[in-house]
Amino acid sequence: MRNPWLALEAGADATQRAGQLRRAHERFLTGGPIAAPVREVVADSWRRCAGARLGPESMARVEVDDAGLALRRATHPLAHAMPVFRELLGTIADDGAHLLSVCDERGTMLWVEGHRQVLRRAERMNFVPGSQWTERASGTNAPGTALAVDHAVQIFAAEHYCRPVQSWTCAAAPVHDPHTGRVIGAVDLTGGDHLASPHSLALVQATARAAEARLAALEPAPTTGGTPPPPNGCTLAVLGRDEALLHTPATRADGGPLRLGRRHSEILLLLAAHPDGLSGEELARELYGERDVNPVTLRAELSRLRHLLGPLLASRPYRLRDRPHTDYDTVADALAADDPAAALDAYSGPPLPCSQAPGVVRLRRLLEQRLRRRLLARPEARLLESWLCTAEGEQDLEVWEALHAVRPTPRTAIRVAELRESYGLLPPDPPPPRTGERRATYPQRSRN
Repeated sequence: MRNPWLALEAGADATQRAGQLRRAHERFLTGGPIAAPVREVVADSWRRCAGARLGPESMARVEVDDAGLALRRATHPLAHAMPVFRELLGTIADDGAHLLSVCDERGTMLWVEGHRQVLRRAERMNFVPGSQWTERASGTNAPGTALAVDHAVQIFAAEHYCRPVQSWTCAAAPVHDPHTGRVIGAVDLTGGDHLASPHSLALVQATARAAEARLAALEPAPTTGGTPPPPNGCTLAVLGRDEALLHTPATRADGGPLRLGRRHSEILLLLAAHPDGLSGEELARELYGERDVNPVTLRAELSRLRHLLGPLLASRPYRLRDRPHTDYDTVADALAADDPAAALDAYSGPPLPCSQAPGVVRLRRLLEQRLRRRLLARPEARLLESWLCTAEGEQDLEVWEALHAVRPTPRTAIRVAELRESYGLLPPDPPPPRTGERRATYPQRSRN
């Protein structure tokens, strides 16, 4: 059985496969279906990138300056693991063909090391310290996708969503805080097609485990503010995905998360949002609203879920004995700490975006409203632009107007005018310009 996390199966022709992937990538970008040989993990990633309205020519953004980078390196727990990364992967990165990189949980590159010539080549695609390599910012790539799915993965050639990266191949593995189980970053090897082998994936996986062992020997850092990390190491990923990923110590020992079906994903998110539990009637309302649904239907779903979760799921009322920490919590905690940049970095999309369960829709709207209120309360151009790059923000007239107010450009003026027209609104009459000042103009329309 083929390993779904490996880019090439034994005996595959790398050149032939690269060509097949390029053609599949072009078909997808022009509205065609995704078919073999595209792996499921890559297909899912392409769909997430398309849903985020990411252009195939997009480049990673450098978002952290030198001072901010130095601070993040000094305070991030992965700084303690750098000796391990360099010992196990550094000699490979110095061979003139590879790069060693380490990013934080937000996908920000903290370290990129290797031969000077390879570093210069990587600079052309902004693969540099301080750049942002989440899927939302840079498309399908090994460190970003490893963070998204919480699993080691290879990304080969045109499996990368963005064309500027397609001449590279990379293998990355997430690194967890051994005391809480939460993802704190990823370690990556980047190079040429020769990296698409089982050895590179096994190597980064072993390196990540060695780093976690190193961190386990350290005292856990004290928790400051927000939701404390779960002592049981359970985490639940629901943002930007229709099928939640549940990570427990047991699933992590087995090598990967538990991928839940859509209804089970809804149930688990709702129970995580109600730590005191829900009665059967309350849970049914959260899932089905006012629809007349046979109670046996819900009991059957819960029975199947209990078979998957074992003692984690309790009843009377239905609740989770050990509440997992969710990526929803991460965004909410950052907002509570008045850190909108961290909240946007952690916001990989709405929770369970295809769900119509009333309770999930309510949670989705609540998080979106909290994000928007904070962005509009103290507008900052960079943060407003980050929100407008999301699927929810693309049509957000109020945020476009706020961006135009703090940083007016022809692009923002045109976009505001387009949205106002689509909503049936007339552009406001601008104040008369001061002497020597040119005012932004909107496309003219009749007021009749």
